[in-house]
Amino acid sequence: MARVLVLNGPNLNLLGSREPAIYGHASLDDLIARLAATAAAAGVELSAFQSNAEHELINQVHAAKGNGIDAILINPGAYSHSSIALRDAFLAVELPFVEVHLSNIYNREPFRHHSYLSDIAAGVIVGFGPLSYELGLEALVRRLVAR
Repeated sequence: MARVLVLNGPNLNLLGSREPAIYGHASLDDLIARLAATAAAAGVELSAFQSNAEHELINQVHAAKGNGIDAILINPGAYSHSSIALRDAFLAVELPFVEVHLSNIYNREPFRHHSYLSDIAAGVIVGFGPLSYELGLEALVRRLVAR
């Protein structure tokens, strides 16, 4: 059974109450529950982790391969635009990952247009709200099945 880790970065614990005009009304728990159901239907084991602390996300990436994780779905939040350390962690573990964002980062402030992860990701999905996660998971599952 393939195993996928879902990582969520800073402020995503506030989904549902944080700027709902941008991020929607669904909570992070709601989003993960939908993903878990989708994963189970595809025969994939899903685990999830959220942190506002960069080092905790990096530790999860470092541990992923040793924990039998086959791929990572990540919404790095603001760390997309600032974390070379998170980028280096992904390069070090060599696991496929998809970067997702609820909002269209290219339709927002200019500083959000650059991600330190996008060019090393298997794919990037932005702007579709919670559907961004589902599309990212589907892409990872198809990639894992094709291996």
